Amino acid sequence: MVAELKKIYWMLLAPAIVLMVIAYGARQLGWVPDPSSAGLPAFIAPSVFVASVALSIALPVFLRSLFAHRRRHEKSVPESDLLGFERKLLFAALSSPYLIPPAYLLGFPHFYFSAIVLTALYAVYYFYPSPKRIQYERRLFRVK
Repeated sequence: MVAELKKIYWMLLAPAIVLMVIAYGARQLGWVPDPSSAGLPAFIAPSVFVASVALSIALPVFLRSLFAHRRRHEKSVPESDLLGFERKLLFAALSSPYLIPPAYLLGFPHFYFSAIVLTALYAVYYFYPSPKRIQYERRLFRVK
């Protein structure tokens, strides 16, 4: 189970990392116009920041509470159900790193850009499927 989750984790994270490298390279080589001349509406940066927080923190908390609520009367949870739950968590949380390249290319204010990066780093760190974390989840949900 841990090996499968790690494979999914890296399959979701690798494209985000590649996009970040491409965005940085494109901006450094001058392939992307200067973001200060774009004149973005003022609500774009805060909206993307809120989306980042929602994807990396709020949605995983909601999914966890929903899973626990659905399983509250069961004595144990099948491993396949826990695996599906962990997949959903990974898909939700690892969506936030994909918000970094557009934030960088559009030249978001430093506060919003830094907050988006921090929430993405939180998601990448916290939802890494380590054997210790998966064992904790198995014990918490009483997996057969």
